[in-house]
Amino acid sequence: MAPNPTTAPILFDRALLGMRLARARRDGAVTFLLDRATEDMADRLHAVSRSFSAAVDVWTPGDGLAEALRARAASISQVEFTPSEALPLAPESLDLAVSALAFQFVNDLPGVLAQIRRALKPDGLLLAAMLGGDTLTELRQSFAAAEAECEGGVSPRVAPFADLRDIGALLQRAGFALPVTDVDRVVVRYASAFALMTDLRRMGATNVLRERRHIPTRRATMLRMAQIYGERFADADGRIRATFDIVWLSGWAPHESQPKPLKPGSAKASLEAAVKGTKR
Repeated sequence: MAPNPTTAPILFDRALLGMRLARARRDGAVTFLLDRATEDMADRLHAVSRSFSAAVDVWTPGDGLAEALRARAASISQVEFTPSEALPLAPESLDLAVSALAFQFVNDLPGVLAQIRRALKPDGLLLAAMLGGDTLTELRQSFAAAEAECEGGVSPRVAPFADLRDIGALLQRAGFALPVTDVDRVVVRYASAFALMTDLRRMGATNVLRERRHIPTRRATMLRMAQIYGERFADADGRIRATFDIVWLSGWAPHESQPKPLKPGSAKASLEAAVKGTKR
């Protein structure tokens, strides 16, 4: 049977992701990125001059985001993580949906966004943060160079991250009006690549790609990776840099009160005339 071209590829082992997140909570989660996203989420919602009666937090690890936003919504429920990407949300039942640092591990992001769009009432808001862009580019490059040198090939080590333009297009595809995306770049410094990898483990953010390597990495490869990382991405004091791009996305369920783009040909003045008017 020929593959269905409309079916999203399965990149992530979400059952394994659930186990990794549970392990992180058990061992003491590292939450500095999540704390930053939570604080920024509260600030962004503070700038929205309206109240919300029914809100949902989709898959954000822990309870911190829901607790931080309780003052902005009469009620806020949480969709806990499951391997399935089906959301138990009734149509037009919400006026706010939020999510922090969860969507980067979704196989069918267009499908999840469409589900949220259907669950929002007209003029309901989606506000979410996910890792994207150049997140962990230093680790990705260091692993690729070390494996090519030590093992003669490269295996998937760091998940592919969506960029800003792609995410904006997905919001439009899902039917959101007034889509907006932006990036908050966070550069964190570590004593070594191994210290970074310890934090990733305690974030539940280690490799969950389905096509990941299933045998342990050779010690020589790991040591060479750390060496390359230090050679290419260390500051003068010897500490290495790790990039995390937090991509913010927002969109509104369409409503007649929202601004509409002008119809083609309805402009009152031509671009040519405006350009000529600026010349001196």
